[in-house]
Amino acid sequence: MNDEQRWAAVRSRDARSDGKFLYGVLTTGVFCRPSCPSRTPLRKNVRFYATPDAAARDGLRPCLRCRPLALPGDDPHATRIHAVARYIEAHADERLPLNALAARAHLSPFHFQRRFKALVGVTPKQYLDACRMKRLKGALREGGPVTGAIYDAGFGSASRVYERVDTRLGMTPKQYREGGAGVAISYAVAETPLGLTMMAATDRGLCSVKFGDAEPELAAQLAREYPGAAIARMDAAASAPFAQWMAALAAHLEGTRLRLDLPLDVRGTAFQMKVWSFLQRIPYGEVRSYAEVAEAIGAPNAVRAVGSACAANRLAVAIPCHRVIRGDGGLGGYRWGLERKRTLIDAERAGRERAR
Repeated sequence: MNDEQRWAAVRSRDARSDGKFLYGVLTTGVFCRPSCPSRTPLRKNVRFYATPDAAARDGLRPCLRCRPLALPGDDPHATRIHAVARYIEAHADERLPLNALAARAHLSPFHFQRRFKALVGVTPKQYLDACRMKRLKGALREGGPVTGAIYDAGFGSASRVYERVDTRLGMTPKQYREGGAGVAISYAVAETPLGLTMMAATDRGLCSVKFGDAEPELAAQLAREYPGAAIARMDAAASAPFAQWMAALAAHLEGTRLRLDLPLDVRGTAFQMKVWSFLQRIPYGEVRSYAEVAEAIGAPNAVRAVGSACAANRLAVAIPCHRVIRGDGGLGGYRWGLERKRTLIDAERAGRERAR
């Protein structure tokens, strides 16, 4: 086949051409089989390859929708792995060793773990922890005893929970139950390329990054999010970590610092954590559609839920939900305004070009 025939096969999504060649899309960084159901790219952005290795040498990765590394029309383990994920959700309060979960998927532990992460976005252990943390949060919000909630959620000891509060609760279970009671949250406000920006943190990391027009409005939002916490303004110059974090954020927004690696105090459901984890892996200067994110985390029918997870993100830029747009190229929604979303996307694309 010549390139003209290959392009005709791509445009018609000709499944008969699967296995004969692959095509790569330079703007999204993926390579696909000819029958891929994704939106047809522009011809100028397409390259053709005889083998997956040739596409990989150009820096392209396999498409998560058509799975070009699998046999045409065949992904025998995906259904089993998704079934195991549902099993983990239903039995999170039980002991679930990796060997037992792998056996349910009829895979070795090594291949099961690798396949699970590829389809779900996190390892089986991370997924189990997220499910247990979700149960714990629900029980704490209902006001039940802390110790009982910990064990009922599936944690073998209270110490296991307190080891995880840095990244999941940001506070002790009792403090979380009481809306942050006894937790000290400090915040700083500064002008950045996207306007007034508030950065707030517990002693475990950033818990909020938000944009707005006035400090009282931002402070009121923070108080609603943590009604029981002791919230106080901090002059960024008075705190070395705050000053460094704010400077890093400003440089990132200006496009002079491509990687933003800050300590985060993240709280969310298992599904939200899955979405947010994937968003942090979207390369700087690139975007994905809501459908592509849903497909990537193994939930292709959860496009609306992906949108809701993006809207629930409290850590602007640090968790880059601005990199998710509609499938037709439209911006979609953004918690801090579409103008800021467009500015962020344009700034990242410009920064990526300068770095090349």
